[in-house]
Amino acid sequence: MPDLAPTEIARALKMRRNGQTYRVISRDLRRPVSTIHRSIQRFRETGTYVKRAGQGRKRRTSSRDNRFIRLRVRRNPRLTAVQARHELEAMRGVTVSERTVRRRFEAGLGSFVPAKAPTHEVNHRRNRLTFAQEHRLWNADQWSKVLFSDECRILFNLIDGRQRIYRRKGERCIQTNFETTVAYGGGSIMVWAGICLEARTDLVVIDRGSLTADRYIREVLEENVLPFAPYIGDDFVFMQDNARPRTAQVTQAYLNDMNITVMEWPARSPNMNPIEHVWDLLKKTLSPEFQLLPTWSNCESP
Repeated sequence: MPDLAPTEIARALKMRRNGQTYRVISRDLRRPVSTIHRSIQRFRETGTYVKRAGQGRKRRTSSRDNRFIRLRVRRNPRLTAVQARHELEAMRGVTVSERTVRRRFEAGLGSFVPAKAPTHEVNHRRNRLTFAQEHRLWNADQWSKVLFSDECRILFNLIDGRQRIYRRKGERCIQTNFETTVAYGGGSIMVWAGICLEARTDLVVIDRGSLTADRYIREVLEENVLPFAPYIGDDFVFMQDNARPRTAQVTQAYLNDMNITVMEWPARSPNMNPIEHVWDLLKKTLSPEFQLLPTWSNCESP
């Protein structure tokens, strides 16, 4: 494990003077307790942040090699340690192990699952930018007139994939060691809701089949959106995404007949809808057996 940088040693010393334990400092700097203790002890003995000359084994990589590794992984987050090692050997003639390459990564740089997002073509990015420019000067009063809506699919995961048992070797098929399963995870339901700055609609459960344009009109628009419009007033604006039930001609005709102003929403932009934070809150409050998935991944038109 590399020694602490001068700024890290100074930070550790300050925390130590403030009465923090080595374990707390270790968690804060994400370094081993032994490294923290050794660095502080060296400073007390020498009065300098720099490592004493002649200590330790000579490093296989220079500072330029380390900078090369960090730049490569920062420019290409999908670069593996093996690939970085091959590039270092091919371009700088330095041969090191995969473990050494990982140690040269920046502090705090870890391996994570990449975030998921819809694919944005040129026209999608252009429409998102246009939408942002048209609404960037809107004030709170204007946004309070908008009812943001969306639906979310709830999957019933009745089986906890992290469940483990203790058994002897060869007892895998004993009946007490089985975990019963349900096909397709136990089913799912779809819910719809709308929110504005100071209120929300009821949560609509859409069961017994998929959400068609006809069901969207009868169960969502007629029973929830139309009664909610007078609460906001004459400047009521309804926001809905570009899923097929919303873009159907019968749906558009119904909204026009009811004199409901619909906000023109850019395609493939679920992250711009504030109701996504409501679904995130539901994910945290529901028990671990349930999982919520936004429906834009399979419902929204390109």
